[in-house]
Amino acid sequence: LVLANVLANKKLHIDIFSSPNLYKNDSSRTLAISKDNYDYLKKIDKNLNIYTWPSKRIKIYVEKKSSELFEFKNEENKNFYLIKYNEIYNFFLKKLSKNNFINFAKPKNSFKEFSCNKYNLVINSDSKSFITKKYFHKKINKNYNSIAHTCIINHQKIKNNIAIQIFTKLGPLAFLPLSNNQTSIVLSYNGKKINIDQFKEIIKKFNINYKIKSYEKYESFYINFSMLRNYYHKNILSFGDLLHRVHPLAGQGFNMTIRDIKVLSKIIDEKIYLGLQLDNSVLEDFENKTKHLNYIYGSGIDFIYNFFKLDSKVNNLLSDPIFKILNRNNFLNKYANYFSDKGINI
Repeated sequence: LVLANVLANKKLHIDIFSSPNLYKNDSSRTLAISKDNYDYLKKIDKNLNIYTWPSKRIKIYVEKKSSELFEFKNEENKNFYLIKYNEIYNFFLKKLSKNNFINFAKPKNSFKEFSCNKYNLVINSDSKSFITKKYFHKKINKNYNSIAHTCIINHQKIKNNIAIQIFTKLGPLAFLPLSNNQTSIVLSYNGKKINIDQFKEIIKKFNINYKIKSYEKYESFYINFSMLRNYYHKNILSFGDLLHRVHPLAGQGFNMTIRDIKVLSKIIDEKIYLGLQLDNSVLEDFENKTKHLNYIYGSGIDFIYNFFKLDSKVNNLLSDPIFKILNRNNFLNKYANYFSDKGINI
């Protein structure tokens, strides 16, 4: 939906094919948007700030110690922004519905009559589509054998602008502020699925900031790492989670996609400026510029997960000395923040 908005703003005519569920979204999940990506989205529509909540700092803890291990912060005191998934979803869907360059198409027979040859470019983000099954099934896959559990808590009003990530023996647990009286909680549990009562007990064990009044909708989903081997086939480009799916502990999945949108948008602008046709050369350029960097960045997140998983098994003997060095070294500290905000430069 974000990409469709970007392309429509270039006065490109777009057909959006989707399942009927496009208009139904009541997920309790939340998205973290880095400061750099937030500024980019604000250029599309400044009213997005109505739905977002800024976080000044991110504090990292391990289960063994009560003191913080590391802190992400920047000079502007706004490290990233939290937004409910259904709110950003409906925000961009509403914008598209008012755009004359957008047509919401209704395919017949489950896309069997859909022809890719009718279009200059086809962008596919549906993991269950016939396009994915036919052309984009070769991936680098890793199953974490863990399940992400999410919910939103309603609590007494506090100054709520610091996100907390705790690396527990059960898996990474994040407290992500949504407002002064709402916080999103994400547990990447290293084990079988747990029920809401078990999840609540884990929250109570590690919660030190909130006087909880109630819990909103509870959800869970399996976690895996995947990187597509080929980004495009002829004039068809896979996009979003189809290209790269990473562990949610760093909140970088959606941010990686926004960075992809920036690159694709720039390539298309260059083609239009030079009077060139928008064809599969756009997709080739996009893959060449992003594929290796996405793999490096995604592998970095995978390394962080595996590091803290091992660290918890050895009673945090690894993290203590390493993060003492990181905290004392301004250069390392600066670039840790830079990469979490802007990713890897192209």
